[in-house]
Amino acid sequence: MSNSSSITQFLLLAFADTRELQLLHFWLFLGIYLAALLGNGLIITAIACDHHLHTPMNFFLLNLSLLDLGSISTTFPKAMTNLLWNTTAISYAGCTAQVFLLLFLITAEFSLLTIMAYDRYVAICQPLHYGTLLGSRACVHMAAAAWGTGFLYATLHTANTFSLPLCHGNVVNQFFCEVPQILKLSCSGTYLREVVLLVFSACLFFACFVFIVLSYVQIFRAVLRIPSEQGRHKAFSTCLPHLAVVSLFISTSFFAYLKPPSISSPLQDLVVAVLYSVVPPAVNPLIYSIRNQNLKDAVQKLMTRWFF
Repeated sequence: MSNSSSITQFLLLAFADTRELQLLHFWLFLGIYLAALLGNGLIITAIACDHHLHTPMNFFLLNLSLLDLGSISTTFPKAMTNLLWNTTAISYAGCTAQVFLLLFLITAEFSLLTIMAYDRYVAICQPLHYGTLLGSRACVHMAAAAWGTGFLYATLHTANTFSLPLCHGNVVNQFFCEVPQILKLSCSGTYLREVVLLVFSACLFFACFVFIVLSYVQIFRAVLRIPSEQGRHKAFSTCLPHLAVVSLFISTSFFAYLKPPSISSPLQDLVVAVLYSVVPPAVNPLIYSIRNQNLKDAVQKLMTRWFF
């Protein structure tokens, strides 16, 4: 039995027992982290520097890359430090900061993905009103709303989570601090208000999910009415990257936070955490650049300027 007021640090999940495997995991994490930094950094720089890419969709993509950089930088540096120095400790303040930043960035990212679905809906279903509904000021306001929603939600959720008394030690069965693992350490019967907040959160996220689904139903109906096959292909190609990113983000995040405790296991929790915290930031730049020829050209021009 321990009290949250007496806890000064948490112990994270160790990836391996042997030193060789720890170093192997460190180099693997370092490679993934550098790839995510490079991919997202190139997209941010290319969009910021090339005026041809100053469109609403690319503006939202720039914000998405910033959020991806923030989310992977919240978990990976500490995990790599622990692997390199053969430790699992994280301070109480560091754990609180990780929870806050992850909630902030994940909520802001999901809000932004919802806005990007609206962008695609307007572009395909109401193209004549695109410039009016998604002007520069409107885009800035929507992006600010996404970031503000994430900040407000993270503040309330983090304060509520760490106000719960912890009676089950300080061992977090994850390689970073996250809410479901912290709740497992709380005293039985004291986390009812946190469960209520989680249910409320699930309802909000479900509402965003329904909005995205309805947007794409309208988008697909509009695309199928396009007479030419080339026009349908072009319309689909602008939506598929966003749809792939949304599917990856929602499937992994929802499973991580909403799966029943009865099917939970340390290995399963670890795999799911890697999927939703590592894969999207590393893969999103590749997904968005595959079908965006203008973005690919800008990135290639940028790399040529840097390296040659």
